[in-house]
Amino acid sequence: MTELENCMESLIKVFHRYSIEDGDAKTLSKKELKKLMENELPTFLKTQQNPKTVDFILKDLDQNKDDKLDFEEFLPLVVGLSMACEKCYMLHEKKKTKK
Repeated sequence: MTELENCMESLIKVFHRYSIEDGDAKTLSKKELKKLMENELPTFLKTQQNPKTVDFILKDLDQNKDDKLDFEEFLPLVVGLSMACEKCYMLHEKKKTKK
C-alpha cells in the first residue's frame, strides 16, 4: 500500500479499536471518544484549558444527536486538527527558509 493508503487504514483501525469497547463497533460513545483522545491525541487534550473539551467536541460533531460519533462524524475532528497542524508546519517551514 502507499503511504496515504496506510494512513487511511490506520485511521480506520484506530477508530474501530476504541469503538468496539462498548460492543457497538460502528460508533464511539463519549467514554470511548475520551479514551481515544487521551491515548491518541494527548498533546491536544493537554493544551485545552477546559476539562469539558471532550463533551464540547462530542456535542459539536454529533450530527444526528445520538450522543455517539460514527466514523463520518468523527472525521471532521481529524480533518480539523490536521489542518491546524499543517498551518503550524507551514509556519515552521517558512521560518526555516528565512534563516
